[in-house]
Amino acid sequence: MRRSRFIRQLPFHIMLIPGIIVTLIYAYGPMFGIVMAFQKFDPVLSFWKSKFVGWKNFRYMFHLPDMNQVIWNTVVISVLKIAFGLAVPLILALLLNEISRDWFKRVIQTSIFLPFFLSWTVLGGVILELFSLKGPINDLLAGTGIEPIMFMGQGDWFRAIIVGSEVWKGMGYNMIIFLAAIAGINSNLYEAAEVDGAGKWKQVVHITLPGMAPIIILLATLSLGNILNAGFDQILILYNPVVYESADILDTFVYRLGIFNQQYAPAAAVGLFKSAISLGLVGLSYYLAYRFTKYRIF
Repeated sequence: MRRSRFIRQLPFHIMLIPGIIVTLIYAYGPMFGIVMAFQKFDPVLSFWKSKFVGWKNFRYMFHLPDMNQVIWNTVVISVLKIAFGLAVPLILALLLNEISRDWFKRVIQTSIFLPFFLSWTVLGGVILELFSLKGPINDLLAGTGIEPIMFMGQGDWFRAIIVGSEVWKGMGYNMIIFLAAIAGINSNLYEAAEVDGAGKWKQVVHITLPGMAPIIILLATLSLGNILNAGFDQILILYNPVVYESADILDTFVYRLGIFNQQYAPAAAVGLFKSAISLGLVGLSYYLAYRFTKYRIF
């Protein structure tokens, strides 16, 4: 029985081989570089001959003057992105669900979802142009008598732009998920509520939101695993030395430490530290997702 089943499935297993090879080469192969975090790495000597120094790079990492601020920036930006990244799509889904004309609903839905498919290379240029000192936003402010603002050169403004642009880019994806959750709610509940005299607001509070609660909890708990991923590509494209204090995150810090300062071993230590914490958070998020919503990945 098992032999015949294996023979039937053999072509599918063979089809997996190229993907497995690519994954091993490009995903697992580079993980050997973790050894740099425990070495006094010298590119000339390579991994094989560089001196092992144990936990010295990790001790050095925690004594870096910017390390605490970088961790704080990463957590703050990530938490804000997660919070608004769930709240804004939820509100949009509730509003969009009340639109009765299907064609108009589809147009709005597509318009909101479109930025999700654009890379930060494209969107970064657009945002830099919009919020530059002589950009359209400052032109509008000048028309109302307000002095131009250096949006991209002030920490508070820059952080708000980072969070806002991330929410704008990704809100269409979560909105689709929330709309699907709304569509799964029994329509008889709304009819019964109307008979009882409940208005739209009470229907949302007592029927729609409770019906969406499992998917909201699931998305929120799964987001915990990304709390140290504050958006490397987005921030790398948009930030500048003036806003390092409020915008530099772990990923960009590793990039500058390794590439520009050529401190490869400390950069690897910071990256490994972040990966270890993220692994724990991912495990915690999947445990909470299973605990509260019975979500399983297999």
